[in-house]
Parts: sequence; C-alpha cells; structure tokens
Amino acid sequence: MVSSLVTEPLDLIRLSLDEQVFVKCRGNRELKGTLYAYDPHMNMVLGNVEETYYEEESKSNTQNSEKKLKKRRIEMLFLRGDLIILVKPAVKLGKST
Repeated sequence: MVSSLVTEPLDLIRLSLDEQVFVKCRGNRELKGTLYAYDPHMNMVLGNVEETYYEEESKSNTQNSEKKLKKRRIEMLFLRGDLIILVKPAVKLGKST
C-alpha cells in the first residue's frame, strides 16, 4: 500500500520518479511531464512536458484584454522549487486493488 511508503512529504515525490506528475506553478501555469530528478528544495527536472498557461492579449482599440489559453511542449525542463505550488502523481488508469 502506498500510504505505508509515505512518511514525510518528499516520499511522495520519490515514489513518483520516472512517472508522470502534475505540477501547479505560480503565474497560473500547469505542467504535466515525467519526473526525472528532484532535490530537497523541490527543484525538479521534468521530461516530455506539456505546459498550459494563460497569455493576455490586449486589443489595440480598447483597454480591455483577453486571457487566451495556450499550450506548448518542452522536451526537457529544469523547474525551480520556489515556483511550485502543488505536485501530484498523474492519474493512472487501470484496475484498482
């Protein structure tokens, strides 16, 4: 059982090595990718990352701006730990035991 393997917060990160993780970051950015490495400061190296973020597009005639959802793929990414708000293992589909 996973709960018996997790006794402190970084244990969940350790169990997610080489697995897909979801990371919520400052600036309303979300990342989903494979966790390759981390350290006690929560700095992470992620691979095959899909980043989702909002970009403001201002209209030239008005002062209003729209937020547009954007996505991009990044092959390898170093993520600084102080940007991280939340980390969770990506949902695994299959039989539950």
